[in-house]
Amino acid sequence: MAYGLSEGTLAVSPMLQFSQVSFSYQQRSILKDFSLQIDKGEFVSVIGPSGVGKSTLFHLANGLLQPDAGQIMLGDNGESNLLGKVGYMPQKDLLLPWRTVLENAALPLEIKGMKQEAAYRQVREQLPIFGLEGWADAYPEQLSGGMRQRVSLLRATLTGSQLLLLDEPFSALDGITKMEMQEWLLSLWRQLGITVLLITHDIEEAILLADRVLVLKAAPVQEAVEVPVSLGRPREGRLRYDPAFLAIREQIWDILTDAINAAGERGRRA
Repeated sequence: MAYGLSEGTLAVSPMLQFSQVSFSYQQRSILKDFSLQIDKGEFVSVIGPSGVGKSTLFHLANGLLQPDAGQIMLGDNGESNLLGKVGYMPQKDLLLPWRTVLENAALPLEIKGMKQEAAYRQVREQLPIFGLEGWADAYPEQLSGGMRQRVSLLRATLTGSQLLLLDEPFSALDGITKMEMQEWLLSLWRQLGITVLLITHDIEEAILLADRVLVLKAAPVQEAVEVPVSLGRPREGRLRYDPAFLAIREQIWDILTDAINAAGERGRRA
């Protein structure tokens, strides 16, 4: 199967691989013998009930946590030291209020040791792509929620990684801004040719953006239920009303409902 840009196809090549990964926290098993492959150029959404382990999956993928067992590998060469090698955007933008847009975005370049002049030049080149031209000297308090998220996303991409992890990046935005940002993200993904793994609680967002949706049902997660999104690209928000879109939405909702009901039954038996 090929993934990625609508203008053509990309040969299947692994970007991120989980192989028989297990992880526990405070004696609670979260992942157990879990395997997953994300291919280069792919856009994958991850959805599941609160507390199932979605953020833990991301923290393992970006090297902030280490698995108890199994392997996590990045790219063709099977790189296993992931810390600092994956672009990561958390739920909150975490912009430093005393730094301008330019200074906030340049932070990962500075951490890598790039000279300030070169770092700022690279950021300025990227500002138009992210819809931030003319805002280089603005401070976070002067930006709308959507613009703050654009700065955060720009900062994440400047890590240099071709894999970007987005942890509910639009959850705090109002409905209209959220839809605008979803379509903008799709355009940016096509333009940059990167690989994106997105966590969301929004079923429609998961479908609209992704090549496939991975549903995590209950901890410990042993496998993800994969729902292919066989919808053409490029996509727009109006696709939400397409019968094929609604059918996928119903399929995912049924999986989540079954998982929530099963969790409730386990709780009553405990």
